[in-house]
Amino acid sequence: MAESGQAVPSGAYRHWLVERIAGFGDRPFLILAGRTYSYAELSTAIRAALTQIDTAGIKPGEGVVIAGDYSLAGVAWLLALMERAAIAIPVTPGAAVEEATLIAGAGASWKVAVGREDAALTVLPAGENPVLYAALRTAGAPGLVLFSSGSTGKPKAMVHDLDQLTEPHREKREKKLRLLAFLLFDHIGGLNTLFGGLATGACLVIPTTRDPDEVCQLIAAHSVNVLPTSPTFLNLILAGEAHRRHDLSSLRIITYGTEPMPAHLLTRLKTELGGVKFLQTFGTSETGIYRTVSKSSDSTWMKIEDPGVETRIVEGELWVRSQTRILGYLDRPADQFTPDGWFRTGDLVEEGADGYLRIRGRRSEIINVGGQKVFPAEVESTLLEMPGVVDCAVRGEANAITGQRVVADVVTAAAVTDLELQRAVRLFCRDRLAAFKIPSRVRRVAAIAVSGRFKKDRQGATIAPVQPDA
Repeated sequence: MAESGQAVPSGAYRHWLVERIAGFGDRPFLILAGRTYSYAELSTAIRAALTQIDTAGIKPGEGVVIAGDYSLAGVAWLLALMERAAIAIPVTPGAAVEEATLIAGAGASWKVAVGREDAALTVLPAGENPVLYAALRTAGAPGLVLFSSGSTGKPKAMVHDLDQLTEPHREKREKKLRLLAFLLFDHIGGLNTLFGGLATGACLVIPTTRDPDEVCQLIAAHSVNVLPTSPTFLNLILAGEAHRRHDLSSLRIITYGTEPMPAHLLTRLKTELGGVKFLQTFGTSETGIYRTVSKSSDSTWMKIEDPGVETRIVEGELWVRSQTRILGYLDRPADQFTPDGWFRTGDLVEEGADGYLRIRGRRSEIINVGGQKVFPAEVESTLLEMPGVVDCAVRGEANAITGQRVVADVVTAAAVTDLELQRAVRLFCRDRLAAFKIPSRVRRVAAIAVSGRFKKDRQGATIAPVQPDA
């Protein structure tokens, strides 16, 4: 077995990504808790994981839960399972759904608990091997199982062919970038960042928390070039002024997705963060992340320009058909897909004459006021223009007359009563929004509820209101 720093013979590995990694040598791969790991150390850790897999007798097509987060051991095990055509099931700590619940629904045979450098492998109680796993085994392909957040019901367990999911990264060339891995290890966006970074020999900087100050401190300390994140988190950075306490001049690109970007927030970000380029990304857990272009760095219009993706708009909803789509769900029929492979994203869009798209919001979040549609993101964008408003979340609430009404939770910089705030909101919105879109109930809150994916949690529990003198 080759030692750390020694070259691995070309063709030693089945998967192109594992072999490419072996050629990056002592280039830095991961920075975590002040420790820098090289690609040579990652290759050594992959070989150690492969030895554990072979010794334990883990077979192609068997499911293995990876309980842990980004780390030398976590990434090594993910890649080793891919190399052995097994099925990786990443489950990060602190998930909204209990780990035991996810494992029970995954049809896994093994569990590996990973720390920063170590891993402990255990056998799970025997269960039924899912049909989709058998299909991957027959094809000789590695698999990946991702779970939805479970915020609107039982989590969906989605099965990917990991060869197909990583293939779009093969054409990428080496770039000595530093990426901050903000999106989670068990999230399609986080894994897209990971695979893209590994394919190009980038260095991944890992936060131990998703706190705005820690993230900005890491960007400054390690000269991070790329930050993939969400509009909600970017607003948290501005609201707490973390960007003023740390030097973010190394940042070249901020990519954002997972939810609509309020136009006013993007304008503020461009003003506050100077020459940073902003790029809107798009994708789904079911169909992968797509190559996109933004109309401009300060525009919320974007276009999907990916040779592996087709798009169409049906009654205002974006449908996609991609080469990186899931094989199916473990626990439910794939009824969001049409018989000919189109995925109904649930995202309602506006299309410009030039083919660019603007995401208006989720179909499931539309507020129906007497038959009139209200998109929460549009109202939120207007409220964020209001002086003194730090953050806000808009949702629908049942109403006996109109079916639903628009309500808003608002974080303000200064103390104010709910009545004063409601009057100010109505006055500000009067000439900016149609009457049916103006919130009929407004309350001041200490903070806006945020999901584990750092999106506004409009369906979850709201933060308790604050008193004017709080």
